[in-house]
Amino acid sequence: MGRRPKTFTHSEFAEMPSMTTALEQRAASRVAPIGLLFLVTASVGWGLNWPVMKFVFSEWPPLSARGWAGVIGAAALALYAVATGVSLKVPADQWPRLIISAILNVALWVAVMSYALLWLPASEAVVIAYTMPVWTALLAWPLLGERLTLLRVTALVMAFAGLASLFGAGGMSANMAKLPGVLLALTGSVGFAVGTIFLKRYPIQLPGATSATWQIAIGSVPIALAGTLLEHPHIAALSSAGWFALGYMILVGHCIAYVTWFGAVERLPASVAAIGTMLVPVIGVVVSAIALHEPLGLSQIAALVFTVAVVALAARS
Repeated sequence: MGRRPKTFTHSEFAEMPSMTTALEQRAASRVAPIGLLFLVTASVGWGLNWPVMKFVFSEWPPLSARGWAGVIGAAALALYAVATGVSLKVPADQWPRLIISAILNVALWVAVMSYALLWLPASEAVVIAYTMPVWTALLAWPLLGERLTLLRVTALVMAFAGLASLFGAGGMSANMAKLPGVLLALTGSVGFAVGTIFLKRYPIQLPGATSATWQIAIGSVPIALAGTLLEHPHIAALSSAGWFALGYMILVGHCIAYVTWFGAVERLPASVAAIGTMLVPVIGVVVSAIALHEPLGLSQIAALVFTVAVVALAARS
């Protein structure tokens, strides 16, 4: 019997350069133009998703918005998988890995990041979120036995410098008001890193569309139910712009971005794909400043520069 293919899942993009997978080995030695197109599409889609979520949360409660967007997005991905001939069947030995990954990389991430946006501007939340590669590199030292290189230590220092530049501006009262959001965003980022470490040790042996469909579904259903029970969302509260933004979260954030991401990592070297994710916080910060009129001062720019540098160093370590 042939070996089931190993593919990239949602959580693995946090530290693409450290992975040695069949997809990476098959990546073309030259950069495929269609791969770059897929990478840009995914990165732009996810980058825009941060200010879009912030806007949706002004009209609809966070757990309900993210949870139901994930449920509908998972259903759409399932239809895509069936239409392209990809089986949604999961072998019994893969269910524990799938469930644990869904809890760490979808349910926890969605819950804490959604509430972080209630205390933080989208531009600051995305910067904190994208410190995830350095936490993955740091945790890989005790949990996977990977060497803590000078580049990884430098990335860790720069990650803290970026957080300090965000948290050190605006005065003590403003900082304390943001503290719950900062702690929630850090919890999501570290949890995501733990999920990445888990999948590095116990990889999910499923096609990409199958893995993404089930992880998003398993992680989103309890969030959607909790939001419905606790937040009592009213559909009438959504404006036409709110419906459009929610549709973006479903169609682009959960469907197009994932499909194009899988297409990118199949065609590009892992280091190129990892560096490409630097577009996400850049787009999130800039668009949030333009569309939501969020502050874009020296502290935000410094934090963004540090974060981009962290991802670049992670790609080389």
